[in-house]
Amino acid sequence: MPPSCPIADRPDDRSSTLTSAAHLDQAIGFTIPARHARGRLVRLGPVLDQVLAAHAYPPAIERLLASALVLAALLGSTLKQANGQLTLQAQTENGVVSLLVADYKDGDVRGYAKFDADRLAEQGADPTLFGLFGKGYLAITFDQAVSGERYQGIVPLEGQSLAQAAEHYFFQSEQIPSVIQITTRHDKGAGCVAAGMLLQHLPEGEVGRERLHVRHDHPEWEHVQALAQTLKPDELTDEALPLADIVWRLFHEEDEVRATDPTPLAKGCRCDINHIRDVIGRFPASERIDMADEQGIIGVDCAFCSRLFPLALDSFVAH
Repeated sequence: MPPSCPIADRPDDRSSTLTSAAHLDQAIGFTIPARHARGRLVRLGPVLDQVLAAHAYPPAIERLLASALVLAALLGSTLKQANGQLTLQAQTENGVVSLLVADYKDGDVRGYAKFDADRLAEQGADPTLFGLFGKGYLAITFDQAVSGERYQGIVPLEGQSLAQAAEHYFFQSEQIPSVIQITTRHDKGAGCVAAGMLLQHLPEGEVGRERLHVRHDHPEWEHVQALAQTLKPDELTDEALPLADIVWRLFHEEDEVRATDPTPLAKGCRCDINHIRDVIGRFPASERIDMADEQGIIGVDCAFCSRLFPLALDSFVAH
């Protein structure tokens, strides 16, 4: 049974299951060279259902995690190096949601949330971002596997949504004008769909020329920004509509628009019993004994996929 994810029900007008499935769980990139702009489009379907099915989250948390997964895919798909990872973490010390994590690596997405169920119930059916986090912060970490470079930016969780908080991140940490739109939808009996668009204005960066990223009112940016803001939520989540067609609808009047081939997305929890055994094996034997239950079993729970990995004390080699 699909997770509840009750965002907005609408009639199922898809032409066919095969056609619809062809345009889900994908990311594409595009550039508009003459406007010094680049963008990403992401649409999640079955992958989103798979991630949410591992948890019994209330609808408000499902919507929040769905948005975080889309945002992670939008940002992570910009990584050029293989095995690079994007990690998105929203956290607060005293909020209803104490921790929200989503990450992307080579087309795989995963995520989870920790929250206070009693306090969440007090927020009503549609809590605000501030209602969920209070004074929280958003951390975005880029890890480049090949070069070993790691970059993290942290900004306050401000705005009405994670999308607005991420826009603030790029404005404050990167000085890159950005538009981020994320929407979620649920059709009764058909599972969840969550989708998003990222559009950014990049600097020319040539010596002696104006650096566009310090000009948030540049006419080139105002033009593409206005076009991007005509995108409707129903278009983003319409699984019968190819993502490349959305790019064409928005920017077909531009001199040149380049779009990449779609990148498939998948649920990708990377928990591994051998890795877990190796990590636990590094603890002293006395500490492993303290971790074990009365039957001599150490239970390791993966927060991402809600799987419990039992490890017997006698399975560890004595040092």
